Amino acid sequence: MAAAGALAQQVGTAPACIALGLSRASFYRQLAPVHGPAPARPRPARALTDLERQTILAHLYSDRFQNHSPVEVCATLLDEGHYHCSARTMYRLLTRAGQTRERRDQLAHPAYTKPELLASAPNQLWSWDITKLLGPARWTYFYLYVILDVYSRYVVGWMIAPRESAELAKQLFADTCTKQNIKENELTIHADRGSSMTSKSVAFLLADLGITKTHSRPHVSNDNPYSESQFKTMKYRPQYPDRFGSIQDARALTADFVHWYNEEHHHSGISLLTPSVLHHGQAPLVIEKRQAVLNAAYLVHPERFVKRPPKSPPAPAQAWINKPQTPVDDTQ
Repeated sequence: MAAAGALAQQVGTAPACIALGLSRASFYRQLAPVHGPAPARPRPARALTDLERQTILAHLYSDRFQNHSPVEVCATLLDEGHYHCSARTMYRLLTRAGQTRERRDQLAHPAYTKPELLASAPNQLWSWDITKLLGPARWTYFYLYVILDVYSRYVVGWMIAPRESAELAKQLFADTCTKQNIKENELTIHADRGSSMTSKSVAFLLADLGITKTHSRPHVSNDNPYSESQFKTMKYRPQYPDRFGSIQDARALTADFVHWYNEEHHHSGISLLTPSVLHHGQAPLVIEKRQAVLNAAYLVHPERFVKRPPKSPPAPAQAWINKPQTPVDDTQ
């Protein structure tokens, strides 16, 4: 670097850096320790004196102006024939003194706990939600209520109504719990924080039935993934129309969809079983039949199965909403 400095004195900094393949920033950075720290910036002649700063802060801190903004203080003093500095300078002085924080009471949001729910058998954990279906005219809707078993993905209850109502949801839950023969203290129902989901009438009904209820965190769609996925499956089917001509049309199409979804749809999340098979305990028999077919195929063409004989995947052992993360062992 000494050679670079000597060359720079002879031909100039820029030509020397070009000749040595060195950037000027690197050149000056290497020279900095030689020349020492940069000199202190001189104080501008127009800067406020210490006495002027203290006077301005005294006005801002006074009982008269303690609840006024610097803009208001500046304008008031100006009307009274006094000008100390601009409002922006007052803000800078307050910032330097650490006095520019928000002084009004701020809305404090409660800390919502992340729901972590487990289902290892049917009718342990249900998820429910409401979605809008477009009606025949603009701004007209029908409301589809769906209750889904999280473990089996089986639609245990549904309803279409012309409005969203907690009383209608209450009746749907009462009928569905009776149909599924739900016992006290054996079921948890999860939902988001819509008005019907958090209504007192639904809460009282669930409490009377001995059912635990949980809710998603605000604005977190992943906390209710099973209902969201089921609605998406319905609305992306080829038969799903742009609009429904009437509520009867909506009910007819939804009935066909629910039958297909429960009885015919081989769900990828439950080992390609249908929700009905898993929900009604028929999974072992179906898996056994599948395995018999695979065994026969292996006997005919074993060379087609390179690594191992084919095996039908087992039924899922459990289903989670927000499965806890396994802690990492740092000692390994």
